[in-house]
Amino acid sequence: MTFVNPRQPDHEIDPLFIERWSPRAFTGEAVPEAELLRMFEAARWAPSSYNSQPWRFLYALRDTPHWAPFLDLLVPANQAWAKDAGALIILVSNTHMKMGDVLKPSESHSLDAGAASANFQLQAVRQGWHAHGMGGFDKERATTLLAVPEGSHVEAAYAVGRAVPQADLTDEQRAKETPNGRRPITDFAFAGGFPGAKL
Repeated sequence: MTFVNPRQPDHEIDPLFIERWSPRAFTGEAVPEAELLRMFEAARWAPSSYNSQPWRFLYALRDTPHWAPFLDLLVPANQAWAKDAGALIILVSNTHMKMGDVLKPSESHSLDAGAASANFQLQAVRQGWHAHGMGGFDKERATTLLAVPEGSHVEAAYAVGRAVPQADLTDEQRAKETPNGRRPITDFAFAGGFPGAKL
């Protein structure tokens, strides 16, 4: 059975953007570290304020000693499916940046880390993998367990893996394992400001 992506863009864009989605059914195949490093390489080239590059990716590969502690950071509902991923990642951002010789608070650290996250996820798709982002994990415990330095912000967790082919999904999985849609551009893009703007 060939996978048919139900997503249809309203304007012509690179297919990569609609090929990226967040499956929960993974094959259990380990992600080779060399493959993961290619994804981090893509993240490396994301834009950031003053080129501060505040993102930090902490990772655990399947079948390594790091795997169980990383998996245990997730809430039970996420552990139930993320256990079949091939790598787990915690994204952290540095809340300060150097401007000359002065360390100043960064107002864009989360935005910049988000740009790196998008690059990372799109590169994963290019390599035949998928990344599923999660907010459901213990950030406080992650901070302690992973020795996250002071002045850092734990942003998100990701499960990376090979998606189960559509033909191999159970009937119950098939109903859920499909890319979702998006709101129309008219809901979030406004020429000249929000309705009622006084220009």
